[in-house]
Amino acid sequence: MTPAETYRANAAAQREAAAKTTLANRREMHERSASTWEAMAEAIEDTAARAVVNAAAKAER
Repeated sequence: MTPAETYRANAAAQREAAAKTTLANRREMHERSASTWEAMAEAIEDTAARAVVNAAAKAER
């Protein structure tokens, strides 16, 4: 499992926990956590994509 997949799985787990709780503050906490995990997944995917572009650019030199 890639780090991005792990982060997305963690986000899904947090959303599931949010759906199960009856306390508003706990639900908000889980939703914030899910958003953070999603942002981390997007960041690592962006970094990987940039690495591919940079490697291709270096190979052309």
